[in-house]
Amino acid sequence: FIGAGDMITLCATHFVARKPKSVAIANRTIERGQELADSISIQDVEAESFKLSELPGRLHEFDIIVSSTASSLPIIGLGMVESALKQRRHKPMVMIDLAVPRDFEPEISRLNDIYLYTVDDLGVMIQTGTSLRQAAVSQAEAIIEDRVGNFMHWMQGRKAVPLIQDIQQQGEYLRQLELDRAMKRLMRGDDPQEVLNAMAQGLTNKFLHGSLHALQHSNGAERDALIKLLPKLFASHSKPEDH
Repeated sequence: FIGAGDMITLCATHFVARKPKSVAIANRTIERGQELADSISIQDVEAESFKLSELPGRLHEFDIIVSSTASSLPIIGLGMVESALKQRRHKPMVMIDLAVPRDFEPEISRLNDIYLYTVDDLGVMIQTGTSLRQAAVSQAEAIIEDRVGNFMHWMQGRKAVPLIQDIQQQGEYLRQLELDRAMKRLMRGDDPQEVLNAMAQGLTNKFLHGSLHALQHSNGAERDALIKLLPKLFASHSKPEDH
């Protein structure tokens, strides 16, 4: 870590909690750097500090470099990084520049084996993460809405179960009534065709009686509602087209 301000303190504390092999603080004043190193030290994590002027000779030691200083000019130059890469035999390095203005020269990002991230890059990552989370939330909301709709439909269907059962029982009662009547006529020797016609007519009359009675004795909004509803109820019984 380069610097010893609030940003570096926060980052170093978070990083140390993940138990890295070692941590180093490079700062202009060794006293402030050592103070930060002591404050973030935990068991099994070695934390040291050294003067910023020693960084060119030690940069190659570190896999990850995080910098946030108040310098008005870059403190990590292209040549310094190229030298560090040679000493590391081009083992990759991650560099995170949290300073404004920047602590790393922009040209460093063009080097192979260097992964340089700036405040702008981190902002894009955060925005992308936020967009992905928002998309996930929208998808979750759609799924929840669909499931809730299905559940409410099921609940409404459950409310209709007693009515459906009553209609089915009433239909079965009327069917059995007309069937018994027809069987008695057939047993008496009546013409089968006439018996079948009479049974069909009886079923039709009983089937339509309730709806026609309600329509004839309704008025106003109730009648309008029945006029809209009845065609839906009898749609499956529509007259077939002539061929």
